[in-house]
Amino acid sequence: MRILVTGGAGFIGSHLIDRLMVDGHEVICLDNFYTGSKRNILKWLDHPYFECIRHDITEPIRLEVDQIYHLACPASPIHYQFNPVKTIKTNVLGTLNMLGLAKRIKARFLLASTSEVYGDPEVHPQSEDYRGNVNPIGIRSCYDEGKRVAETLAFDYHRQGGLEIRVARIFNTYGSRMLENDGRVVSNFVVQALRNNALTVYGDGSQTRSFCYVYDLVEGLMRLMNGEHTGPINLGNPDEYTILELAEAVQKMVNPDAKLSFKPLPEDDPRRRRPDITRAKNLLDWQPTIPLEEGLKMTIEDFRDRLNSTPENHMASL
Repeated sequence: MRILVTGGAGFIGSHLIDRLMVDGHEVICLDNFYTGSKRNILKWLDHPYFECIRHDITEPIRLEVDQIYHLACPASPIHYQFNPVKTIKTNVLGTLNMLGLAKRIKARFLLASTSEVYGDPEVHPQSEDYRGNVNPIGIRSCYDEGKRVAETLAFDYHRQGGLEIRVARIFNTYGSRMLENDGRVVSNFVVQALRNNALTVYGDGSQTRSFCYVYDLVEGLMRLMNGEHTGPINLGNPDEYTILELAEAVQKMVNPDAKLSFKPLPEDDPRRRRPDITRAKNLLDWQPTIPLEEGLKMTIEDFRDRLNSTPENHMASL
């Protein structure tokens, strides 16, 4: 098939492209390189089945494809809060443009939504039926509410225009190619430990998260796209860890002498986050297979390689 991946030079998008290329598809990567990097897709640039287009999805584009994986949007708080108006424009105008394209060319459309649609949840674990507890005027709203609107648009195109859609609600994902300055907890801890800095824990570290390795997530996205179920479907690892437990695991694996530095909890930071993946298990026959310790080892090695590289290579990875 001919497949479009928006945000294809990013962390998750580039791993998805790897799988699609290995499976023999023609792939178009669309990215404005705000958080994506050419380094992530370097090995495919000269491949006859691969095309990379620098483009901002808030502007329309005309292409011919069979499937669209719509991943484009800054996904870490540091990046999506840097320019919140741009973030919500990407979620709303960008999604509108991609849905309009999918409708015109009759392509199947997968929206990469997020567990952030559940906000700071009052139900635990979070199932797809839960409607969330989101602050519409907080500093995270540009992303949280932006993705909620993106889901609305996808389902309205589906109901009104008969568009084939798939909606994935992605929970915390980690792995190689994460940006070292993205402010996410795994990359923060790993980079701080490798640099012999104190590990920054927000609050008392009792808040929980669930961590899914990127290979597992990509498998879930592909099963959802090629299956018969619209969604929304949670994709994430149901194993729940406190932030303090994660910090101690990274400490043990990288730098046992690293100190912990406690800072105030950011505004609207969710206290607990864990997916109910019953739907994914039953409808997609999917569940994560890579345990946290194994995934952390691969992630740490990737960061170590990049941080130890020459200045030129280091800059290319940013």
